[in-house]
Amino acid sequence: MQNAVVLFKPPYLPPSRLLPPHHHSPFLSLIIRPKKPSRASRKRPSQNEWSDRSSIRVRVRAMPCSAVSGGGSDANGSLRNFKLNESTFLASLMPKKEIAADRFIEAHPNYDGRGVVIAIFDSGVDPAAAGLQVTSDGKPKILDVLDCTGSGDVDTSKVVKADENGCIPGASGASLHVNPSWKNPSGEWHVGYKLVYELFTGTLTSRLKRERRKKWDKQNQEEIAKAVKHLHEFDQKHSRAEEANLKRAREDLQNRVDYLQKQAESYDDKGPVIDAVVWHDGEVWRVAIDTQTLEDGPDCGKLADFVPLTSYRIERKYGVFSKLDACTFVVNVYDEGKILSVVTDCSPHGTHVAGIATAFHAKEPLLNGVAPGAQVISCKIGDARLGSMETGTGLTRALIAAVEHKCDLINMSYGEPALLPDYGRFVDLVNEAVNKHRLVFVSSAGNSGPALSTVGAPGGTSSSIIGVGAYVSPAMAAGAHCVVEAPGEGLEYTWSSRGPTADGDLGVCISAPGAAVAPVPTWTLQRRMLMNGTSMASPSACGGIALLISALKAEGIPVSPYSVRKALENTSVPVGSLPEDKLTTGQGLMQVDRAHEYLRQSRDVPSVWYQIKINQSGKTTPTSRGIYLREASACQQSTEWTVQVQPKFHEGASNLEELVPFEECIELHSTDKAVVRAPEFLLLTHNGRSINIIVDPTNLSEGLHYYELYGVDCKAPWRGPLFRIPITITKPITVISRPPLYSFSRMSFLPGHIERRFIEVPHGATWVEATMQTSGFDTTRRFFVDSVQLCPLQRPLKWESVVTFSSPAAKSFSFPVVGGQTMELAIAQFWSSGIGSNETTIVDFEIVFLGINVNKEELVLDGSEAPVRIEAEALLASEKLAPTATLSKIRIPYRPVAAELRSLPTDRDKLPSEKRILALTLTYKFKLEDGAEVKPQVPLLNDRIYDTKFESQFYMISDANKRVYATGEAYPSSSKLPKGEYTLQLYLRHDNMQYLEKLKQLVLFIERKLEEKDVMHLSFFSQPDGPVMGNGAYKSSVLVPGKKEAIYLGPPSKDKLPKFSLQGSVLLGAISYGKLSYVNKGEGKDPKKNPVSYQISYIVPPNKMDEDKGKGSSTTTKAVSEHTFKELQKWVEVKSSKYGILTVTREKHHGRLGTALKVLNDIIQENTEPPKKKLYEEKLDLLEEIGWQHLVAYEKQWMHVRFPPSLPLF
Repeated sequence: MQNAVVLFKPPYLPPSRLLPPHHHSPFLSLIIRPKKPSRASRKRPSQNEWSDRSSIRVRVRAMPCSAVSGGGSDANGSLRNFKLNESTFLASLMPKKEIAADRFIEAHPNYDGRGVVIAIFDSGVDPAAAGLQVTSDGKPKILDVLDCTGSGDVDTSKVVKADENGCIPGASGASLHVNPSWKNPSGEWHVGYKLVYELFTGTLTSRLKRERRKKWDKQNQEEIAKAVKHLHEFDQKHSRAEEANLKRAREDLQNRVDYLQKQAESYDDKGPVIDAVVWHDGEVWRVAIDTQTLEDGPDCGKLADFVPLTSYRIERKYGVFSKLDACTFVVNVYDEGKILSVVTDCSPHGTHVAGIATAFHAKEPLLNGVAPGAQVISCKIGDARLGSMETGTGLTRALIAAVEHKCDLINMSYGEPALLPDYGRFVDLVNEAVNKHRLVFVSSAGNSGPALSTVGAPGGTSSSIIGVGAYVSPAMAAGAHCVVEAPGEGLEYTWSSRGPTADGDLGVCISAPGAAVAPVPTWTLQRRMLMNGTSMASPSACGGIALLISALKAEGIPVSPYSVRKALENTSVPVGSLPEDKLTTGQGLMQVDRAHEYLRQSRDVPSVWYQIKINQSGKTTPTSRGIYLREASACQQSTEWTVQVQPKFHEGASNLEELVPFEECIELHSTDKAVVRAPEFLLLTHNGRSINIIVDPTNLSEGLHYYELYGVDCKAPWRGPLFRIPITITKPITVISRPPLYSFSRMSFLPGHIERRFIEVPHGATWVEATMQTSGFDTTRRFFVDSVQLCPLQRPLKWESVVTFSSPAAKSFSFPVVGGQTMELAIAQFWSSGIGSNETTIVDFEIVFLGINVNKEELVLDGSEAPVRIEAEALLASEKLAPTATLSKIRIPYRPVAAELRSLPTDRDKLPSEKRILALTLTYKFKLEDGAEVKPQVPLLNDRIYDTKFESQFYMISDANKRVYATGEAYPSSSKLPKGEYTLQLYLRHDNMQYLEKLKQLVLFIERKLEEKDVMHLSFFSQPDGPVMGNGAYKSSVLVPGKKEAIYLGPPSKDKLPKFSLQGSVLLGAISYGKLSYVNKGEGKDPKKNPVSYQISYIVPPNKMDEDKGKGSSTTTKAVSEHTFKELQKWVEVKSSKYGILTVTREKHHGRLGTALKVLNDIIQENTEPPKKKLYEEKLDLLEEIGWQHLVAYEKQWMHVRFPPSLPLF
């Protein structure tokens, strides 16, 4: 998901996504922070009035950051009495001063990115966009444009021949005239077609639909006018049309009018179809597109008039569909002409990102990107079929392309939350790209701040990736954002995600400017626009790194992502004065000139990454990259930790020249020895070293504390910290009052200010009711209010709200919590809210913890008539127990009816390791007796893109006519399907065949939403026989602390079960036990609208016996052709070690060598006796006959192990 935050209608909001993509206003800097769809329906509580307590401050400690001196007080953009002129205004639109990129290029004009290639993993880059044609030294800017998702693929496997008139039948059915000047020695034309709207963004499609609708309406209105005129003339001529013929004639005229009017009402533009033709001209594959359906004139857009294109990287040419859409496209041809990829962008995001990093404007140098001399390859990872969401397939192919093109840098401004940091298939491939191929990978940290532990994957959670936070300077605020009054100094954007990660790593590496007015695609009908987000900070940093690599190459200094990262971290300028500011900004605002000087000094220093693995002493798991003491119990005593420091060299490093000589004397420093104690020195060799450290949080005050243990080379202290071990401690407030209430009074806020409170949620609390009271201000104020809790192997439990106060007022909230876990409450005044007012906002915030605890949070009704017993208690205060439960959807399980495993033929699916990716296509069949809203669910794979070991889970639903109704990937969405039979194909990818083999019987659920009339409201009882006897109905009662109460939940009535609920299906719904204290009477009947709800499921039991008559299944087996073999099967186990060789011989005789090998291998595996040499010799013969020479060599090696000629000597 794109990590940009802006104002303007979002084209798509994927489900459950942390970092949604947005379009961006060219004029406004206002941020819309959209709620996740899972929270979109949450009802905002009414206003209440509560109280508060003063904040707690922590002392300032010195933290290591810069190793090379330099810069001044304005290095982080701090400016006093700041005013813009024309040049500084233009410069602020594409900020470079903040990271010293302008100074660096001024001092080194030829180190402006020349010789550097950047892979842009994004939504696609428009090669026609302003500033993206050539580099500063005249080379082509964009070297390749790829659609890594496959969303623009066209099937061109159909081959046709031209007739005597030079015409060919197009795949759409149109007759196409081939230009006679086109060379085609074979005379074979590959044809395919595409619905053009499938290639366009939602915004562009909407614009085209409006334009086409105008034209269509005009034509339709003309016809309506004619029809009405004819009807009127008829009525004038026949004032009394009583004859039958006249009546029918008039009825006909009226029907014409009615039909035209109805057509106007039911108009639904599915878009034009374009025909594509692919052929080989004897040298390269050529492509022509017929776009007549897009053009106005009858002679426009003809195939024969198209200037043929070839794969972009060969000639670097592009086309435009029509003047109306102004949409640029390129083509690539795969698999010997059988696949045509038509590449367009799926949002302006990618072009904007590429512009920030590399745009070159010869006549407008102030609007240049950070590295105007760098070149780009565009790797589209946002799938147009999913509204620009990234896919595993796109990510993997992009990495393959980056390595193939020998890129120096990767920028990726996408991401989402993850269950596990530093884990997953994509992370494994990134590690290989960085460690083996020496690519520097830069990515956005995310836009989910201001709360801690909100960094997204992969940028904020992966060790091999430089995660970038978003910074705004006074110049950017005044120029790009057009604020009334610039802030006094630079600061991090309020929404920029914060660390640490769940395993204690810092999360944010460095910061860079997080906004720019940069190029956008031509179809937007403008040259550039403003966007802001960590999506913009990442390419800013990436461009800065391109300057460094350009300099290193020119000066003959080896480039290593390890040394580049160290230089950035040790030369950044701190943003903020508190130690814990590093959790927001990383090591600070990057400085290109200082990093360059650092790298020059380090040219003879080994390129090493210091991997940190930490375990609490006495425990082997979990292993972490930092120390994160978040819960109250962890802050009550000292703890000992084992820290392993492991130097990692790039793959291929010389054992004798690099690994053996490596030895460093490390001096260890703690930023506060009263809290973090460690040995003073460490002798580090290539094999690493473990040390023990003590962390003592017992004397700390409540609140946030951040420390570091870092190591410095005793012989070269100028290098700064070689490694850092972050230690984050959040010592929570303990709520002891009953009822549990806590207030924070008279908190003072200025623009950009954040107040954090860490509270130990009392055991027994399940939700919070809070009130925020503001006062003391004049102009409108906007606040972010976030709550975050961390639970093992879960994404952060985050609740968020953006609250606007036009005048002093009180607003109320409610959100669920987990008892016994520390909750961070972060309240932030938006960075630009109230600027120019000079008035402090006073905030009083009060929270009350409430809760009803039950012995079973997720209930399963087993399909019998028996109710489920539930125990409930209120541990904190008296609560009204008012349970409500509904079943609102059904999940029907399916197994595949077919499974096809194949090797993917094109090089875009061959990993850098030379392994070819395999694809498993699973086919499912399901039937709908009536129209329904359905959603496929694959519990094993869903809701994970980065923290999964599989790289794709793309699905497609089609009907018998092959019409596609729905597509989806990791986050399936609901689709309305009409009655009928459907085929669902699920596409899985991996290079390991064994993993895919295990998924050939993967269970998939079709989740169907019940209509409102079919939603089942379950009943509660106070007696176990209540569901059968119909007595003892339970409504509500008051729970008193210290006393449990039991109730029974009855199953749904069998006659109310949906008619399509098959045995084994699962009805799903929600159950809640309490209501908000301020809800109106009669509300709260929907469990999901109550503060806390839990999942409830009902397993559909077997049908009645008479309903099952005639149902069953049969199996068939293939007949064996040989009579003797069939007879033998009657009497013996033909695959046993005694007779199995007969099967092998028989299969070999028929040429089925693979089956013979399988049978033989089974015999070897099943044989409990010592292995027989003759079986392995037979295996070798089979391998030789098949021609798998690499396996022959492998088995021959094993023959020496399995069957040595003699015993070894003692």
